[in-house]
Amino acid sequence: MSEKTYRPRREDFRRFYTIGTRWGDHDSYGHVQNVVYYSFFDSAISHFLVEQGTLDIDSSPVIGLIVESSCTFFSPITFPDQVTVGLRIAHLGTSSARYELGIFCNDEPTVSALGYVVYVYVDRASNKPVAIPRLVRDELLTLTD
Repeated sequence: MSEKTYRPRREDFRRFYTIGTRWGDHDSYGHVQNVVYYSFFDSAISHFLVEQGTLDIDSSPVIGLIVESSCTFFSPITFPDQVTVGLRIAHLGTSSARYELGIFCNDEPTVSALGYVVYVYVDRASNKPVAIPRLVRDELLTLTD
């Protein structure tokens, strides 16, 4: 099965966040703009990290920087749809994590879009890669299979 035809289902993800689409999210064709999907990804990951107490946006000494991202689109989302972002960790390295995110439209069982974001964890002051802190790693492990 090709990657383009592989459409994960809700049960393939470990954590979920619901986000409403906004009037300005759509393009002239009535579809949510591609860039907004990346905002959904960023919001879900940040929400998870803050909720778990592993990220203080203003003062965490170790932060995750995005070094790679991608999104495959399967079916359109429009306004006023509800979006649920499914979150899981596909790979957890020493200083990096690959988050996989499924965008679900309303109550659909399969993804409308599937993306990934690779974070490299760095020292905030030096911007040099460091090992993922134990507290962060423990929370990220809850998102793995």
